[in-house]
Amino acid sequence: MSKLRVGILGATGMVGQRFISLLENHPWFEVTTVAASPRSAGKTYEEAVGDRWKMTTPMPEAVKKLIVANVNEVEKVASQVDFVFSAVDMTKDEIKAIEEAYAKTETPVVSNNSAHRWTPDVPMVVPELNPQHLDVLESQKKRLGTQKGFIVVKPNCSIQSYTPMLHALKEFEPTVVVATTYQAISGAGKTFAEWPEMVDNVIPYIGGEEEKSEQEPLRIWGKVEDGVIKKAEGPVITCQCIRVPVSDGHTAAVFVSFKNKPSKEQILKAWKEFKGLPQELKLPSAPEQFITYFEEDNRPQAKLDRDKEKGMGVFAGRLREDTVYDYKFVGLSHNTKRGAAGGAVLIAELLKAQGYITAK
Repeated sequence: MSKLRVGILGATGMVGQRFISLLENHPWFEVTTVAASPRSAGKTYEEAVGDRWKMTTPMPEAVKKLIVANVNEVEKVASQVDFVFSAVDMTKDEIKAIEEAYAKTETPVVSNNSAHRWTPDVPMVVPELNPQHLDVLESQKKRLGTQKGFIVVKPNCSIQSYTPMLHALKEFEPTVVVATTYQAISGAGKTFAEWPEMVDNVIPYIGGEEEKSEQEPLRIWGKVEDGVIKKAEGPVITCQCIRVPVSDGHTAAVFVSFKNKPSKEQILKAWKEFKGLPQELKLPSAPEQFITYFEEDNRPQAKLDRDKEKGMGVFAGRLREDTVYDYKFVGLSHNTKRGAAGGAVLIAELLKAQGYITAK
C-alpha cells in the first residue's frame, strides 16, 4: 500500500514539530510537504527550524532537506498532498479562512487549532468518544461546495485529562462536574529554557482555557441534528486552569455527582472495559488500553505515566467518595501527544479507515 502524502501547515512551530516526530515511520502517512510563514519559505526545514527544535528525539532525516513552502500559497501546497494537518500560528479569522481555502481545493484538513471548534458543521472529535460526529461532514461539504475537501478539528488538550473518564460513565448520568487542571508549559508552546519564570512557579490563569474546558465537553456530547452539531445541555461543568512547572502532561483534579450514583466498583469496571472505535479498528496510533487506573495513592504522575501507551492513553487515580459531591478522582493526559498532534493523527487514521481521506 502506498502511503498518503501529508502536508503540515505551521510545520516549524512546536505542534508542527510534534506532528513530524509522530509521523516518522508511520505505516499509512508520509510527510511530503512542510509549509510555514513567508519568512521560513524557501529554506530547508532544518534551516528554518534552526536551533528551535523542541522535541526530545532528533529531527527525522526524511524532513531535514524538504524545502519549506509558503503556507499562503494554498493551491501550490494543496497540489502536492492528499491531506494536511493544520498547526498554523495566526489569528482566529485568518485560521478559519486559510483552513477553508485548503478544504475548497478538495484537500481534507485535520486541524489542531481552535478557530473552527464551534463552527456548527465542523466536527470536533476525540475518536474514542464521538466518531459519529463525522456524519456532519456531508453537510459541511455541501456548504463548502466540495466533494472530498472538509475540516475536522480536535478539542482543547486540557479536556482530555478528564472528559474520557466522564464519558465512560455516561450511563450513570453525571450532573455536576468541578475540575481544576494543572497544565504543562508545553501547552503554551514553551520549554523551561524559553520560560525561566515558570521554574519554581505556578500561574493561576491561562487565557481562554476555563471557558474551553467547561464548554467543549458539551459539544463532544452533543448530537448531529439538521446538518449541525448541537451541544449537550449537561452536565454543568465548572473549571479552573492553572499553569504549573511541568514540561509535558496535563493533570486534572475532578469532583463529580451523578443522577444515578454508581459504586466505586462500577466506575472502575466501566473505565477498564471502555473501548472506542480506534481500539476496535486497531488504528496505528490507538492506545490498546484507553483508560488506565492506578491503585497507588500517588499516581498518576506526569513524569512517570504521561508516555505510557505511547502517550496516547489517559490515566486516572485516587478515585474515592467525596463529602460534597459523589466522587473525586485525578486524571492525566499527555497534552502534546494525545492532546494535540497525536490526537489529530488518530483522527486522520479514523478518517482514512472510514474512507473520508483517500489518495488524490
